[in-house]
Amino acid sequence: MKFDVAIVGSGLAGLSVALHLAETRKVAIISKRELLDGASNWAQGGIAAVLDSGDSHDQHIADTLVAGGGLCDADATRFIVENGRAAIEWLIEQGVPFTRDDKAELGFHLTREGGHSQRRIIHAADATGHAVQVTLEQKVRAHPNISLFEHHCAIDLITSDKLDGKVPHGNKQPKCHGLYVQDVRSGEVHTVAAEHTVMATGGAGKVYLYTTNPDTASGDGIAMAWRAGCRVSNMEFIQFHPTCLYHPYAKSFLITEAIRGEGGLLKLPPEAGPAAGMRFMLVHDERAELAPRDVVARAIDFEIKKRGLDYVHLDISHKPAEWLIEHFPTIYARCLELGIDITKEPIPIVPAAHYTCGGVVTDLHGRTDLPGLYAVGETACTGLHGANRLASNSLLECVVIGRACAQDIESKERVGAPYLPDWDESRVTDADEEVVIAHNWDELRRFMWNYVGIVRTTKRLERAQHRIALLKEEIDEYYRNFRITSDLLELRNLVDVAGLIVNSALQRRESRGLHFSRDYPETLPKALPSILTPNRR
Repeated sequence: MKFDVAIVGSGLAGLSVALHLAETRKVAIISKRELLDGASNWAQGGIAAVLDSGDSHDQHIADTLVAGGGLCDADATRFIVENGRAAIEWLIEQGVPFTRDDKAELGFHLTREGGHSQRRIIHAADATGHAVQVTLEQKVRAHPNISLFEHHCAIDLITSDKLDGKVPHGNKQPKCHGLYVQDVRSGEVHTVAAEHTVMATGGAGKVYLYTTNPDTASGDGIAMAWRAGCRVSNMEFIQFHPTCLYHPYAKSFLITEAIRGEGGLLKLPPEAGPAAGMRFMLVHDERAELAPRDVVARAIDFEIKKRGLDYVHLDISHKPAEWLIEHFPTIYARCLELGIDITKEPIPIVPAAHYTCGGVVTDLHGRTDLPGLYAVGETACTGLHGANRLASNSLLECVVIGRACAQDIESKERVGAPYLPDWDESRVTDADEEVVIAHNWDELRRFMWNYVGIVRTTKRLERAQHRIALLKEEIDEYYRNFRITSDLLELRNLVDVAGLIVNSALQRRESRGLHFSRDYPETLPKALPSILTPNRR
């Protein structure tokens, strides 16, 4: 199959690239499941942009830099912030039904979240990601130049050095020519040739036992780009969302930051004994509930471990019931299904792995180290998020960089893709015991949660590094000898990403932003990104 552009992933970043290119290019979108099964569809809070005269680019940039712990790239931050309004106007043109407010300058309601000095979050009630994704999905499905491959799992990139088996010499770089993908339902492997390949596969939250991410977030794009020779940066900065619903029978469900932005209070539950009902955030930070996510997540983690609790409470029941139901209908309905009425009682919550701030190193057009390969959205590291992502900046980055990526691709002269060989299954057999994958999957996610979580030590990281090396050996052997499955492909990618997270964390000998080390609790005077470079053959 030949295309001008192959996009792996169907979140906001991938769909933005596709729609900007579809008028002039033949585009393929490859999605592991349905188009709406990615993390973008789950995003509740909204999109941060300067949309009011009382706000300014400089204020938004300053808030981003503070949250990023001094590690944000200044040029990337300014570029994305200054292009924010145009990104929002494009989404409005597409028909995204943002919540209206006739009194607001732009005519849409703006809310505020932790770390923001102004109300600048445009949203669609408390299900912004879903509203955006549904709108763009309809456009994508209707476009004649876009081919959709749902239930197709990317395996690996095809690069020029793999085609001729030769190592590039001097300044000659290998080039990306496409990738292999597996039809999950039939098991058949297809060769997809493309002049330009875009990784938009989201983050790697599934590497942890507890995560707010969908099951698709297994770091596929990061792992594939790394194996193809691309650098990765800042992988130690995993954002743990401080408020994930705690319930023994419910799949992880994120409770948006906007709850705290609108006055939600964090309190100790009845199990805390005499301290039950006490607000505790003021003890940890003067900004209390409006402190950045890493501060709030560490505070909750501290209180849970100190007092032997399973969870803490997030209480917004002091707000009028009608107002709560209007502003947070999704959360109200989901909690009510589980017997929790947020208009009358607090929500039990715990932190959970939420956002991968690092990723594949790119420039502001999404270009990676490998010609022909781009990365956008959570897969990429533009430098915007630094050591900690400011709430609601991620969807903004998806649209701004998605557009810039499309513009760069359109500026390139068309050269066509070379002949690519078929996938070779001649030396593999069907797996004898699938339980090996399930066991390794569970072990990886548990020790990542226990050893590479919110608070870290060098000893824990070294234990994780040792276990990853053993698991990688087992998984690589399994990959070489047996026919692939989607579970095996995800596990292979997860163990690669786990190694990148641990190696980046061991390289950083300080505590900064989302990376907190008991062995190195101080912050170094100069903020530097952690960059890992793969060993070329």
